[in-house]
Amino acid sequence: MDIKDIQNLIRFVSKAEVAEVSIKQEDIEIKIKTLHGISNQPVAQSYYVPQPGQAPVAQAAAPAPVASTESATPATEENSNYITVKSPMIGTFYRASGPGKDPFISVGDTIAPGKVLCIVEAMKLFNEIESEVSGKIVKILVDDATPVEYDQPLFLVDPS
Repeated sequence: MDIKDIQNLIRFVSKAEVAEVSIKQEDIEIKIKTLHGISNQPVAQSYYVPQPGQAPVAQAAAPAPVASTESATPATEENSNYITVKSPMIGTFYRASGPGKDPFISVGDTIAPGKVLCIVEAMKLFNEIESEVSGKIVKILVDDATPVEYDQPLFLVDPS
């Protein structure tokens, strides 16, 4: 499936007014959802499905261990116990599904795998970023409607 096929599929989904379409072929899975309140613009997510024997690609990763030195600050040591959820792509970070809508999550919320944390818009596609970990949101590291880079930390999660 090439980019033109994906673009045609997105156009079809937006015109057909369906809520969700999922396609799985070989090593790619595409899920397109329409979000209510954002003028029926489709949201697309694509997943790389590893072949047998390949390591899976993770969207959330534990932070690198902090070396214990005398100059380490208590805040750094405290943050080493948290899981950092990072952006899987370059785009614009949104905390809610649309202007005036409630944010997907707030500091103090408990999350589980599959819970939508935010949206990252890339090339007019609204990509829902789902949690891959369980825990409590400790800190939101990005302001709403700001650009984010690939692998940029978005949230700190306390897994305990």
